[in-house]
This record gives sequence, structure tokens and C-alpha cells, in this order.
Amino acid sequence: MTLDVTDLADADAVPASSSASASPSPSASASASASAPSSAPAVHVLRAAGVGVVVAVPEHGLPEVVHWGRDIGPLDEAAARHLLRAVARPPSPSALDASWPLTLLPGEHDGWEGRPGLAGHVGRRALLPHWRRTTATTTDVDDEGSDERHLRVTAEADGLSVVIELTLDPSGVLKVEHELHNAGAEPVDLALFEATMPVGDLATEVLDFTGRWTRERAPQRRPLAQGSHARESRRGRTGHDSPLVLALGTEGFGDTHGELWAVHLAWSGDAVHRVDALPESSTVLGAGALLRPGEITVAPGESFRTPAAMFVWSDEGLDGVGRRFHRFVRNRPQHPRRPRPVTLNTWEAVYFDHDLGKLHQLARLAADIGVERFVLDDGWFLGRRDDTTSLGDWRVDPEVWPQGLHPLVDVVREQGMEFGLWLEPEMVNLESELVREHPEWLLQPIENDVRTWRNQFVLDVSRPEVFDHLLAAISALVSEYRLDYIKWDQNRDLIEAVSAGRANVHRHTEAVYRLLAALKARHPGLEIESCASGGARVDLGVLEHTDRVWASDTNDPVERLAIQRWTELLLPPELIGTHVGPPVAHTTRRATGLDFRTEVALFGHFGIEWDITTCTPAELEQLRAGIAAYRRLRPLLHTGDVHHPPTGDAGTSATVVVAPDGGQAVVGLARSASGLRALPPLLRVPGLPAERRYRVSVPFPSVLPHELPPLLAADGPVEMTGAALGSVGLRLPLLHPAHGVVVELTTLD
Repeated sequence: MTLDVTDLADADAVPASSSASASPSPSASASASASAPSSAPAVHVLRAAGVGVVVAVPEHGLPEVVHWGRDIGPLDEAAARHLLRAVARPPSPSALDASWPLTLLPGEHDGWEGRPGLAGHVGRRALLPHWRRTTATTTDVDDEGSDERHLRVTAEADGLSVVIELTLDPSGVLKVEHELHNAGAEPVDLALFEATMPVGDLATEVLDFTGRWTRERAPQRRPLAQGSHARESRRGRTGHDSPLVLALGTEGFGDTHGELWAVHLAWSGDAVHRVDALPESSTVLGAGALLRPGEITVAPGESFRTPAAMFVWSDEGLDGVGRRFHRFVRNRPQHPRRPRPVTLNTWEAVYFDHDLGKLHQLARLAADIGVERFVLDDGWFLGRRDDTTSLGDWRVDPEVWPQGLHPLVDVVREQGMEFGLWLEPEMVNLESELVREHPEWLLQPIENDVRTWRNQFVLDVSRPEVFDHLLAAISALVSEYRLDYIKWDQNRDLIEAVSAGRANVHRHTEAVYRLLAALKARHPGLEIESCASGGARVDLGVLEHTDRVWASDTNDPVERLAIQRWTELLLPPELIGTHVGPPVAHTTRRATGLDFRTEVALFGHFGIEWDITTCTPAELEQLRAGIAAYRRLRPLLHTGDVHHPPTGDAGTSATVVVAPDGGQAVVGLARSASGLRALPPLLRVPGLPAERRYRVSVPFPSVLPHELPPLLAADGPVEMTGAALGSVGLRLPLLHPAHGVVVELTTLD
């Protein structure tokens, strides 16, 4: 819907304004000259899934977001006029003489004094473009053909033009991208080029994430403070301490309540997440690639496009944010559609000890208990006996594998399983044939004594000869062994990542994306996992080219509870690798029961990373039952809506997945720390249709520390309505730490 509100240019013309629910609206003076006359802006309304975005586009200057939040419905010309007047503001005291616009690329020329959306220099002159001519085009993609969901705005200045694209997905996720075109005679050196959106004035708290290896995505909250605050990541990859999602919310927001405005940057390189809360402006939320000095130069006739920033509004708490992200991800055409196969990865089973007889035994036993994909991890290539050597030499070691990998691959396929292989293509050890032959291919100048990380350095994938070499080497492996799957690892941060003395993280990251895309194009059906020392490359940028992420290198289920829960804020369960590890965790040395390890792994893309040849017959039967339950429940677990209801019991957490049609649900309750209550509280189950009736059952047995509650011990299953389940709840067992229980709800209708 495009409305040219021309009658606002009369005596009642609306000045730049500040909306109590969103942001300043357009200024009639947002033009090349602050005193130049301007007609009123055209108003565009993007609507989807209960979300509304109202954008005003002036004839001169950049667009402004009038509202981003709850859908306020369609606007006719009169309604648009009154909305702009309703949110208009006067100039601030002791400030600029006239109201100024808060645009989608806020800058000094507009009057903005926070972190700019665009900054840099042309020659020795500051990049301060005066945007003059502005045009907008829209695309109607709604099924009814009535609502816009894509807005493209082009603004021109001397020698430059910028394209701003806003796309509102049917899930309500707003994608914002910018592109700068250099039509001048001099190169433009960029310092900042970031996407921003104004948020509601009721936002008072900030949530983002931090972490470390095996403790990824730990939430941190703080009050919203005045000023410009930028969270920078300079790791050359997303990072274990990635902010993941930066959210602003109303006071006390939680999993199931509160209004939130959030952003995620779909990018795997250096990044910035930002909040600007200035006294004379609505609060601004944003994100963009972190550009190091001299890293991005836009030559005459060239362009630069930002990574996509994904903005989400929800009035249903953090779970509402997560459900919007999940629907967006599942709407992608490349999203995995076939059932996610049960995977066995050999790392914590054999490490570097690649004995063919042992691997044959492992493969046959895996197939017998229901495993569907067998992945050979690190240690199979030339000279690789530990992690100090041979990265980069992607040829099968003839000493360990005199017939290549065929004797193992043949057995795996005879058992009806797919075969996958671990690779770390971006990395090299100095002790490798590749580095001895091509030391100039390194991204980091070793003559500068760059520090190693897990004994390895980084290849500059942006060099065409490196790209071509990796594409050929990996393609040869995929073709020879008909690989179904690659576990693509990346085990270090990028420090002093330069090429010919110039910072090169951005171009390297783009080249990695192109390499992944090229492999997929050459080998249709090939699936790729994004792994980076565990969970250090979890973002929607890499997931444009991969099929799941490895959430963390820890398989300790107690640690995994929080890691998986917060990864679920962005990704649906089917994209999160979740494995049953050995009885004593490799990373924490904590001992846990097999039933608990299975229950935690159920809520993701299920797998095993354990030497199951050491299992007792009883353990194998437990694994078989857990795998059978996963295979039966995965159509629900991998399509349903995810909820994290409050438990009323400190130390416990709950995950509920409800089928899209409401006909089935799975409830997981787990305890990570002891609590004060002796009587377990009732757990309410959200998301079920009130009038439908459900049978309560246990999909596989758990080892519980106390007597079964009547719910599970009584003769015959309990039956309840969705209304009773949502308002009264279930009395689940009293749990000790590192114990859990899974309950299935099946409709009787």
C-alpha cells in the first residue's frame, strides 16, 4: 500500500516526529537543504503475521520508519495523514532549531548525533552524503495481493546512490539490506555501513549473549542505559561469545511474556550489534558487519552490499521471537525437508585411532540400533595422527587406509546408512605439504609471528587459486566416496587476518560462502554441517549454505540444556546437532545417566558420539528405544512450535513442542540444579487448542529418583483437555539434578 500524502505539505505540514510506539516520523524538511521546501512523504505499509511496518519515503532524503510493531491494519490516505500528525514531535529544547528525521541510515546531516549508519571517507573528505532524489518501488507478495512485503528505496547524492531494501517475511521477520553504489570518480573507503530500526519507547531492558568454548550462548541482561553502545566481535567468525540475538524489551520480559524488538545479523565474520538511546530520539537497534580500517574500498563503478540484518518484533516474549525466527528459517526454499537422520559421529568413539576392524564393528552395531548416518571424524587424511600436522592435505592416508576409505564406506552402505566425512578446509598446519608448497596462500603472515591456535593457521579462501584448490580437493572426495554429508569444521579465531597487508576477514568470509555454494551446486543432495570449535559459527549467514549447526563441543547434557535452549531462540530444533555422549562427558568429566543424555538429545537433530561397542546389552536397548522414539516423534519435533513455559521450580527447565495442527505435543522437563520444593509444581502446557482432548503417555522409560507420580503410575493413561493442560497442568515427577522426563500428548479427536 503506497499513499502519497500530498496534502500534508500545506499549513499543517507535519514536522519530524517521535512515535510513542516506534520512532520519529518523516520531516517535511528532510531534503538536500534544511530550508528547502518539500512535499510530504509517501507512506508504505508492510504487513504480515501480526506485524506492521509503516515507512515514510520523502522526495528528498532517506526513508523513516514511523512504526514497527503490532499490525495496525491497512491505512488509507486519511489514516496515514492522521498517524503522521499523531506521532509528530516538536524540536527538543536547546537543540537543533527544527525537527529532524531519524532515517534508516541515520547520519549527521539529518541531525543524528549517535553512531552513524554510514561512515567513511572519499580521499581525505568525510563521507557525509546529502541525499537528494529518492524513489521507491514495492512488491506485493501477499496471497490476497493487497499488502506490500517488500520495499526498495533508492536515494542519490553526488557520485553515490544507496539502495535500502526492507522485506517482511510471512513469519513477520523483517530483513533489512543496504547497497552502496559508487558512481563518482574516486574510491570510497567505508568505515560503517549498518542496518538500524527504531524500537518502542517502552523498551527498558537489553538481552544478548556471551560464552566460551563448551559454554556457548550464555544470556546476559542489563537495564537499557543512555548513550551509544556497540558490541563488537573481532574474531573473524561468529564466535563462541557471539551476541546471537540482541533484544530490547519491556520491563521484566521473559520466555512467555513481554514486548520485544530484536535483531540478528546473518553473517559469519566480524560484526557489530548496537543500541543507541539518545535523549532527543527514539531508541535505535541495529547490526552490521564490522569493517576494519581499509578493508572495504568501493571503487568507481562498483558496489558494496551489507549482510542481511534480521529484525523481529514479538508481544509473546522470547518464545514469540523464537517462533518467528523458526518460521522464517523453515520458509526458506533450501530448508531440509526430509527426516533428519540419526547420526553417529566417530570423534568421541575412536578419536584419531582409525582401526578398520573397530570402525566396522561400530558401523554394524550403529545400524542395528537404528542409526541412519555414519560420519568419520578427524584422523583419516595424510599423516594425521594428532592435531599438530597435516591440515590442508585432503587425501586419504595410504598407511592407515591402503584401499582408501572404500572398505569402510562399503560396509556403512551395506548396513543401509549414509556416509559422511569430517573436513576443516579453511585451516592448515605448517607441517603439511600444502604449506610447504604454497606458503603464500596463508591469510596470516607467519613472518609476523602470528600466534597459532590449536597448532593451525588460516588459508585465504578469497584468493582464486586457494578457492579453486579447495573446491577441486573436496569435490574429488565427494565424488569418489559419494559423500552424503560433510562436517565442516573451523577451529580457530582469525587474528591478523590480512592479505597483502590489508584486512581481509570480510572478503574471506564471502569466499567461504561461495565455496559452500559451489560444492552444493556441483553435488546436489550433499548436506553440510557448520561446526567451528563447536558452536562458534551459528548464524543465518552460514545457514544459507549449510543444513545444520553443531551447537557445542560439549555433549554433557547438563551443559547442553542451556546451550540448546538459547540456540533455539534463533534456530528450530531440526538444525541443531544434539548427540548422546559417553557416560562421563569428555569436556566436563561429569557422569550422567543414559536416559537423561537421551532425553536432552531428543530435542534437536539426534545423534550419538560414543563408543557404543563398549555398551552393555541393557544400554544398547535403551539407545534403541530412544532412537525409535526420536524417529517416531521427529515429524512433530521438527515442524512444531517451541515453547519454554515457566516451571515454578528453580533448577528445572521445560521444553514443549506442539504440532502445527495442535494434535500432538512433546513435553521435556529436566533438572540441572537442586531446588527447595519437595512437592513438584504443576507444569502448564501451552499452545494446545482448548477444546481438544489429549492422552498423556511416556514415549520411552526414564530412570526416576522417586516414586512415579499418580499421573504416570495410575492404571490407564490420563486424559485431559487442552484447556486443563494449559490452565491446570501436569504433576510431573520430583527430579534430582541431571535427571529428566519426557511426556507425550496425543489428541483423542
